Amino acid sequence: MVGRPSEPITAAFFARPALTVARDLIGATLLVDGVGGIVVETEAYRRDDPASHSFPGPTKRNAVMFSGPAQSYVYFIYGVHWCLNFTCEDASAVLIRALEPTQGIEAMAERRGTEKLRALCSGPGKLAQALGIGPAHNGLSLIGPPFELCAAPPGLDVATGVRIGITKAAEQPWRFGLAGSPYLSRKM
Repeated sequence: MVGRPSEPITAAFFARPALTVARDLIGATLLVDGVGGIVVETEAYRRDDPASHSFPGPTKRNAVMFSGPAQSYVYFIYGVHWCLNFTCEDASAVLIRALEPTQGIEAMAERRGTEKLRALCSGPGKLAQALGIGPAHNGLSLIGPPFELCAAPPGLDVATGVRIGITKAAEQPWRFGLAGSPYLSRKM
């Protein structure tokens, strides 16, 4: 798809509205302990969004969302999957929905129990499993190990669509994806 950019993402990148961060993450490189790839799908969740975990106010579960930008917010969903989010300004976050695997593919395949490249990270639960994300990652800074984030190259074709798997505010076009990518969780 795209070559790996060399410009690291800084904390200031996340100190912006979630919708801006979600779009700008498309094409960025995300590695966790050297395993990962190119971000091809995200979803934004704002503080005033009824689908956001921060909407009802601070709780033990969502405390990281109120701790400032540039942190990982990891939560368990459906009693089965971990999900990886990046905190942004104003208790908002971006769900990382899908990656194009590029590094550590053997480790991802072992964790996921499949060698099908398209099945490794094509959904938030699959992505977290492939990257080895779990509760120990909740609240960690995104600016430093185990995370490595590099900016997307300019000029990518980013598609938008409605969010997936939610019942509140599902009509919001706050899902972003790399147009034409075969690694999306669902077509845009």
